[in-house]
Amino acid sequence: MDEKLTIFIAVTSAAVVLQMLLLAGMFFTLRALSTHLKTTADDIKAQAFPFLENGKAIQADIKRILETSAPKVELVLDNAAAITTTAHAGIGRVESAVNDMLDRARLQVIRADEMVTRAMDRVEDTTEKVAHTVTSPVKHANGLVHGISAGLGAYFGQKRKRNGGPSDEMFI
Repeated sequence: MDEKLTIFIAVTSAAVVLQMLLLAGMFFTLRALSTHLKTTADDIKAQAFPFLENGKAIQADIKRILETSAPKVELVLDNAAAITTTAHAGIGRVESAVNDMLDRARLQVIRADEMVTRAMDRVEDTTEKVAHTVTSPVKHANGLVHGISAGLGAYFGQKRKRNGGPSDEMFI
């Protein structure tokens, strides 16, 4: 049994030594990896840090611009709203004035049409009266002249020729 115990202790010692060598290998590998990661992280930090600083500066500039521009933007929006309200009211007044002018123009056109119609009716009536007044005495005078000429022609024995009628010579 003594032999078996010695073999067991030897195998156990060999396993412990092998385990120690594996752990030492893992330690040195992890140490090298840690060193490599640390240098990589330092490089990334060195390269990214200026961007972060610039980003902070840009962020501060943007914040400052927004703080100074905000009142101006609000003023522009307020002015735009006031202009819109004023324009809307002005358009309403212009529309009202145009509608009023159109209504007045329609009334004036109607009045002018009625005046022209009355004037034309009066001109027609006057023309008829003048024609009747002038032509009636002329017809009477013409009839009187014809009557006198017929009487004188009969008195003096003259034959009177008819205008537009057939003459005795042409009669067959």
